[in-house]
Amino acid sequence: MGERPDLNKNLDSGIFRNFYYLKEELIDFCKKNGLPVTGGKIDITNRIAHFLDTGEVLPSAPTKKKAPAISCVSLDAAIESDFVCSEIHREFFKKHIGNSFSFNVAFQKWLKINAGKTYAEAIEAYYQILDEKKKSKTKIDKQFEYNTYIRDFFADNKGRSLEEAIKCWKYKKQLQGHNRYEKSDLIAIE
Repeated sequence: MGERPDLNKNLDSGIFRNFYYLKEELIDFCKKNGLPVTGGKIDITNRIAHFLDTGEVLPSAPTKKKAPAISCVSLDAAIESDFVCSEIHREFFKKHIGNSFSFNVAFQKWLKINAGKTYAEAIEAYYQILDEKKKSKTKIDKQFEYNTYIRDFFADNKGRSLEEAIKCWKYKKQLQGHNRYEKSDLIAIE
């Protein structure tokens, strides 16, 4: 089977996992089949694969969004153990870092694992994370296959265009198997 099959409830879960589907396609399948649509792409994919194998609908994991525990942030205040990126925090960091501030993934992770440290230390860590990003290749999380593919395409094809990279990606995602860039994907633009 070379062509990507339609996602339907009669599809084998092994075949399903060997092809790339957009998150929107996965959500559409879930809605049509009474499956929860919450969670990230990996959660939804696992839920669909289980459904295809067993016919059972797995409940989604309960998500708890906690309200910020504080109403004011200062340089010497300790980072909360249940840290949640909030507007209060965003305004604080923009005030001290500038309008270019954003809650990038690495900084969010740092904040969550460094409860008890001060917000002044968080600002230092933010700048250190930015410096490290400039010096090394950032790790892209597993669910962002497109971003990983495009980065790897350009690493192997200096001077090629984004349009060419996207054509190769569209070709690759229709194939069975992994979605990592390979030199042979250039067939899509040759």
